[in-house]
Amino acid sequence: MRDYFIRRFLLIIPTMIGLTLLVFAITRFVPGGPVEQAMMRMRQASMEGPARGGFSGSTELSADQMKQLQAYYGFDKPWPAAYLDWLLKLCRGDLGTSQRYNESVWSLIRERLPISTYFGLMTFLLTYAVCIPLGVIKALKHRTAIDTWSSVLIFAGYAIPNFALGALLVVYGAARWKWFPTGGFTSEGFEDLSLMAKAGDILWHSALPLVCYMIGSFTFLTMLKKNSLMDNLAADFMRTAVSKGCTFNQAVRRHAMRNSFIPVATSLGHALGVFLGGSFLIETIFDIDGFGLLGYQALLNRDYPVVMGGLVCAALLTLLGNILSDFLVALTDPRVRFD
Repeated sequence: MRDYFIRRFLLIIPTMIGLTLLVFAITRFVPGGPVEQAMMRMRQASMEGPARGGFSGSTELSADQMKQLQAYYGFDKPWPAAYLDWLLKLCRGDLGTSQRYNESVWSLIRERLPISTYFGLMTFLLTYAVCIPLGVIKALKHRTAIDTWSSVLIFAGYAIPNFALGALLVVYGAARWKWFPTGGFTSEGFEDLSLMAKAGDILWHSALPLVCYMIGSFTFLTMLKKNSLMDNLAADFMRTAVSKGCTFNQAVRRHAMRNSFIPVATSLGHALGVFLGGSFLIETIFDIDGFGLLGYQALLNRDYPVVMGGLVCAALLTLLGNILSDFLVALTDPRVRFD
């Protein structure tokens, strides 16, 4: 098993190289890059100049000026050479400098890490704290009123897109009924509040976004736990345990419950990506300056250093999450051995 995980960790390197190479090449050939956008802004400024009483000069750049502009945005080299330069900087821990904010990409990501980690961790804890007990109840109360009505509710929630639910919550829960704030992560004067008041203010602002974050994975995890437990309740070892003198509740606790956690363990590692992933739609609706919104704005503004930096962080977390899932499966199920 040790050799298997060593190989999995070593495979991260070629996987990251292949993924970043593909995305880097796409950024070089996609139309509307940073050079084109800079030229467009110059033309717009030139057109608005006379209307504002300013001077309207020529927007045509000379060959030297065009080379300087391409060098500023890193488009003065062939894309394989430019990718090699970017990869060497990445090996030194340098993600580059944002062309929009004129700050290092790592500092921009680091500023948004606390918010993204908070929402990711809270979503993870609340989802598992609610879905696992609910899945157990649905399995033990199969085809009862509790199972039927809970299925109606969770599938109705699953059918609603999280961004649509977010818009409804902002309109009714915040703007009309004023139960929650319409957006932001903290209130004005947050620094002057006491520690308990700060915690309450953050929870007040994050209540509606957390509902939208949870709605997508809520149904999947609940039904995964229910179906897994039901499969184990119908297994031969349950009948054997009961025939040997165990009560049904003891057999469920000692045998069926542990085996039903094996499929759930496979999803634990993949949840690692939510700590940085977020959702740019939810963050846009609730005005949350998180990692997802940063990546979305970087794509719109063709801020390719931020795009590549976000890709590296998200891909690395996803690959580590896959390895963690395999480890948790082996830890939960003693029959699994990776040779």
